[in-house]
Amino acid sequence: MESPQSPAGLRTTPSWLLNQAARHAARLLSEGFAAHDLRGYHYRLLATLAAEGPASQADLGRRCGIDRSDVVAAVNDLAGRGLVVRAPDPADRRRNVISPTAAGVDEARRMGETVDRVQRDLLAPLSAAEGEQLTRLLTRLVEHHNGR
Repeated sequence: MESPQSPAGLRTTPSWLLNQAARHAARLLSEGFAAHDLRGYHYRLLATLAAEGPASQADLGRRCGIDRSDVVAAVNDLAGRGLVVRAPDPADRRRNVISPTAAGVDEARRMGETVDRVQRDLLAPLSAAEGEQLTRLLTRLVEHHNGR
């Protein structure tokens, strides 16, 4: 392995390689979601609503790890497409509850299929066992650094 101080050596460091793999993953996901005319935020919101049911905008943002202002914009877009409905929370009229429509649940499923395809494309050079091992190792890295 070349020294990390040399330009060629930098390209062999785990941080550089992870960054490059993340760029490819983001590009593949972006291209996949573009086929739905939607983005990653849309998928995260729709998938969460489809799996967990209606939620307030604030709870939805926390569950998805999306900033409140971004949740509002994405929910507005999804509502405009008929994929979610927004209604006042009967328990607290100051809050809105977001619910997926049948079309939204269907779109979440289709986008989930796109995510599955992207994972297969991303991991195509690896065997199934290597893909599982990579996922375990990346999970361990992320959990370690999130715990700091």
